[in-house]
Amino acid sequence: MSERVVNPSGRGFLLVDSHPTGCFESVARMRSEAGAARDVPADGPVALIIGATAGYGLAATVAGLARHGIRGVGLGFERPAGRRTATAGWYRAVAAGRLARELGRDFTFVNGDAFAGSTKDETLDLIAKRFGGLDYLIYSVAAPRRTDPAGVTHQSVIKPLGAAHTTRTLEFDRDGTPALREITVEPASADEAAATVKVMGGEDWALWVAALAERGLLRDGFQTVALSYIGSKLTSGIYRSGTIGAAKAHLEATAAELSELPGVRALTSVNGAAVTQASTAIPGIALYVSLLREVLGDELQSPVAQSIRLWEQLTGAAPFDLDEAGRLRLDRWELDPAVQARVAERWATGMGDVGWFRAQFRALYGFDVPGVDYARPVEVELPWPTT
Repeated sequence: MSERVVNPSGRGFLLVDSHPTGCFESVARMRSEAGAARDVPADGPVALIIGATAGYGLAATVAGLARHGIRGVGLGFERPAGRRTATAGWYRAVAAGRLARELGRDFTFVNGDAFAGSTKDETLDLIAKRFGGLDYLIYSVAAPRRTDPAGVTHQSVIKPLGAAHTTRTLEFDRDGTPALREITVEPASADEAAATVKVMGGEDWALWVAALAERGLLRDGFQTVALSYIGSKLTSGIYRSGTIGAAKAHLEATAAELSELPGVRALTSVNGAAVTQASTAIPGIALYVSLLREVLGDELQSPVAQSIRLWEQLTGAAPFDLDEAGRLRLDRWELDPAVQARVAERWATGMGDVGWFRAQFRALYGFDVPGVDYARPVEVELPWPTT
């Protein structure tokens, strides 16, 4: 047994420990939000969700399990407990594995680097042996680096392209006091931009689809979706017009290329803004989401709510909501001109709903979750879920 009291510690938007019970409760709340399944068959569709332990990938996993009876595999890349607790994603995988068992779903988790050939082999072997094929592949990967099949490691950067960009950003002191400051980010070099596309673009997504096709694992009607983001003009200088935006453009071009393959329908899904471990690393995004929440209140759509809509469209329960570029749009609520105008009014002077944002950020690590007694010791060494 390795029970101990776990307290949040770290700096900025990075905490070094995670709270197991808080992570479990967060997944339970997502499952409650997802609601009940309707006429789900015992042999539901088989899905592979890459990035299933955090953010939108986790939301898609929970929504798929709860509402559509998916079977299959969730892939994450998490660290077990040692000197520190396990990562939050490790505990979320444990919770999602328990949820799958409670719901009677044949769904298991693999822990490994999605970019590695060995992880692809292990995952595809599991799919072949256990399910015989795949109906859906959801690709939701946000990573700082990638080692490609040739053994070259590429490092992604969050920088503008062409010229320096100055923006306002939201931060919190150690005692939780919010503060705004102005930062200037220098532009990326050509090599940095290319490396970011290598990490965050569509190359690895295409490798997964090619490996599945080579193994004969694509079932009739196979669909694959890579999760993406466009966002506001207020953040475009560092996001959509920056290195990450270039990677997202490559992701969208990859979708068109994959759709030309026999038996493949590939889409990018443009999701709305959310507080995730990936998004908090982007300058200006914390302030923007805080302001968006202040404007929308409870009308701000959660990742689970958006994932429900994603699954409804993939399964044919609802028609696809595509834009002129063929992208599936789950973000229309965010980019409504009236909403953006109200956020823009507050951008120069406001801080938004900082209490909500701070609680959301800390909940990513299992803290500030209602109903959890943080004074109680908790077991931190938990085994990776297996079924």
